[in-house]
Amino acid sequence: MMRKNPLILIPGLLCDHALWQHQVAVVGQISECIVTDKHMQYETIGRIAEEIVADAPDRFALAGLSMGGYIALEICRKYGRRVERLALIDTSARADTAEQTEKRQKLIALCRQGKFADVSELLFSVLVHPDRYEDTALKQRIVDMADRIGPEIFIRQQQAIMGRSNQVPFLADIRCPTVIVCGEQDQVTPRECSEEMAALIQGSQLEIIPDCGHMTSMEKPEKVSAILLEWLTVRSS
Repeated sequence: MMRKNPLILIPGLLCDHALWQHQVAVVGQISECIVTDKHMQYETIGRIAEEIVADAPDRFALAGLSMGGYIALEICRKYGRRVERLALIDTSARADTAEQTEKRQKLIALCRQGKFADVSELLFSVLVHPDRYEDTALKQRIVDMADRIGPEIFIRQQQAIMGRSNQVPFLADIRCPTVIVCGEQDQVTPRECSEEMAALIQGSQLEIIPDCGHMTSMEKPEKVSAILLEWLTVRSS
């Protein structure tokens, strides 16, 4: 039996393995899918990247959504020779703006006041396409992920995100087959962030998913899985 090539999947903020449930089921037919939980354990993007690579096979494909994309870019910058393919999903190469940091600090303050449930409710309204606001099943899956992670880890993740580096200057160094995916109505990392990465990563493929917000792998799971299947089977130059 032919060995499956490894694919490391990095979840985003307040997300765990459930973020990638559909992709693991579909892409797992051709790849060994490894959903990391290191994004929950450390206080800097750099340390998370180091710990993921420390446990990783020598060569691997890499996909990250949102915070997971920040970590994937850090892995590429530090350990690029080990990354065979890269998928950047609803993410950005930019550092936090002052406005973004201020919003994160307010959410951290709510958590410290014991209002973590309010945080989940506030975030849901910006995470998905407006057409999905009444999708109780999707909302429950997203809230369940948040509840499994909890306020302590959420605060640690926000601190890591606020401290992340600007990766834009390093995008031109990425040489592996790269796909960039974004929900057309993503309010968290707008499509301009994906367009910027696509313009700077040589030979990359940009996929904008219509009628979709930030949580593409859960909002449009079949589409994202199909994109990843194609990306994993394209011949590397």
